[in-house]
Amino acid sequence: MRTLSLLGVLAMTIPAPSADFPDPLAMKDGTKVTTKADWETKRKPELKRLFQQEMYGYLPQTDVKLTPKVLFEDAKAFGGKGTLREVELSLFAQKECPPIRLLIAVPNDRPKAGSPVFVGLNFTGNHTLTDDERVHIPTGWMYPRDVGVKDNKATAAGRGKHTGVWPLADIVNAGYAVVTCYNGDIHEDHKDASGPLMPWAAPVPPGAAGSKLPDDLTATVMLWAWGVHRMVDFVHTDKAFDPKRVAVIGHSRLGKAALVAGAFDERIAVVFPHQAGCGGTGPSRHADPKAEGVKRINTAFPHWFCTNFKKYNDDPAALPFDQHCLLALCAPRPVLYTNATDDVWANPSGQFDMMKRATPVYELLGVKGVEADKMPDTGKLADSRLGYWIRVGKHEMNRDDWKTFLAFADKWMK
Repeated sequence: MRTLSLLGVLAMTIPAPSADFPDPLAMKDGTKVTTKADWETKRKPELKRLFQQEMYGYLPQTDVKLTPKVLFEDAKAFGGKGTLREVELSLFAQKECPPIRLLIAVPNDRPKAGSPVFVGLNFTGNHTLTDDERVHIPTGWMYPRDVGVKDNKATAAGRGKHTGVWPLADIVNAGYAVVTCYNGDIHEDHKDASGPLMPWAAPVPPGAAGSKLPDDLTATVMLWAWGVHRMVDFVHTDKAFDPKRVAVIGHSRLGKAALVAGAFDERIAVVFPHQAGCGGTGPSRHADPKAEGVKRINTAFPHWFCTNFKKYNDDPAALPFDQHCLLALCAPRPVLYTNATDDVWANPSGQFDMMKRATPVYELLGVKGVEADKMPDTGKLADSRLGYWIRVGKHEMNRDDWKTFLAFADKWMK
């Protein structure tokens, strides 16, 4: 057995919370929720409204018109075991609205109902996930520190440099499909970003500008989640995929978006928010000085959350919810939280606590949530409906992580 690092040991100790946590089965006015009907018709809509108003901004409700265009297709990819294709997907009828580009990998040997599929956003562009030179290189803003990026623009030097982050061949060989998209195709990840899809998906209300912008205007994490929903729309139009077996996956800030996407779209069958931390899988209320907090995340990334969330910088306990309530919105669907021992910034122990606190909602709906009394040992997958896994290592998504994702998917999607 591998030995935990000092940071890993610290991560295993759950600090006392800084305040009591809201009861996910109690309405804001204190009324207790005791039936499935009251959860579905009262508390669940209330929580969705509160998360939009106070944290992520509103989920866009704009009408879309999907128009897919296959850019290329290779039916002999992955040693002949799968098909690789890229699809340009227009979301709105107006020609001037930029499309998103989906990189798709599908097993050739698949059930008549279609393959179960992982849908998610990537940080580096589709071209970094494969050596195939036909895959489009994004032309918009790109994270400056990645391989092959020059002046915030991607270049061919980055092609195939992140095949371990999304190991397409491994996933296809396991019987699963992939649909992924560069997150910058939906919204660029910097505080001054205004596009590319924000003007179309979540236009600023007429007459609003600058300081007059609504405090609950759609923010970046919610817009990414909206983009994931459009990818799920596409999955439902293509017979290569089984629409009843769709999983959403994301790492770090994109793990936050994956959890939000799952909470707000019940077409998603399984949710994989990997190392999503504060603002996603980790609690806002905590007393762990080594874990990211609300004020820190709002200061460093003010565009991720709506303006109203900044009200809670110095008093997270004033929030009318915490992140166990977001997880509860996924009930009764399976969710896997995955972490690393050295990634204490993401608060692995606090995440496990959130799963415990969401379990009563799962139980109200007639299923089990977390079945472990304490965090599982390092490297041991707890594959209950609310599952948990922590490995030795740092903040990243890699092939070993995918082995765990696939094992959990085998239980809950096959």
